[in-house]
Amino acid sequence: MKALFDEVSIKSSKMVTRQYSTSFSLGIRFLSQEFHHPIYSIYGFVRFADEIVDTFHDYDKKVLLEEFRKDTYTAIERKISLNPILNAFQWVVNKYNIDHDLIETFLKSMEMDLNKREYTAEAYKEYIVGSAEVVGLMCLKVFVQGNEDLYKKLTPEAMALGSAFQKINFLRDLQADYKGMGRVYFPNVSFENFDASTKAEIEKDIAADFDKGLTGIKMLPKKARLGVYVAYIYYKSLFNKIKNTPASQILDERIRIPNGQKVALFAKSYVRNSLNLL
Repeated sequence: MKALFDEVSIKSSKMVTRQYSTSFSLGIRFLSQEFHHPIYSIYGFVRFADEIVDTFHDYDKKVLLEEFRKDTYTAIERKISLNPILNAFQWVVNKYNIDHDLIETFLKSMEMDLNKREYTAEAYKEYIVGSAEVVGLMCLKVFVQGNEDLYKKLTPEAMALGSAFQKINFLRDLQADYKGMGRVYFPNVSFENFDASTKAEIEKDIAADFDKGLTGIKMLPKKARLGVYVAYIYYKSLFNKIKNTPASQILDERIRIPNGQKVALFAKSYVRNSLNLL
């Protein structure tokens, strides 16, 4: 029965999510149960594409990514794939009518990681849209459950929130991205000239995205609001920790939120949401 294979596929995406991101996994648990499988399935797809360009250094990444792109669209068209991650993803795409343009924009950003090392302002914006903002829109498609008016209304805020999350990841991973892969995503910024002033300008930009994103969270359907708010609180806490960390330290280490602190943050988020204090 294909239903059994579909169940195995979704469980595979869930396993990938839990192995790669404890914070994202915890956030999903605060979503309504009906959203768990589709969001796990989106994350599994995104994570595998990201792994191709970030991790598989001993292989031809360009060939792997092109095969992954081709297999993705074949899976969506056929409504099945023997790759369980793609089988789960095609189910989400077809069930929630996720625009193929969002998928292509995401894959193009992954392709940029194959060659890009220093980003212009235009390329930086393009990369943020593809690597983060459209992923937020894929999730929003799930959360609105076919309400296209609400989807259009919340699109700018969902994109801003995805942008904030990604830019924080860039700050957190500045050392690893540069030393491991020679990348600095922020335009007109090099590893050598990253100082307090540069850091403050980036943080100002992130703060604006955060404010806009929170506005959108408040307008989300109740079944999705808490899970997204939990992700917001986690990233806001990470952002605050980064803001309080000297630029020189950012260059030397990856800033983290300990697991025990994550649990406390999530509990606090639950209380605030319950009391309608967002």
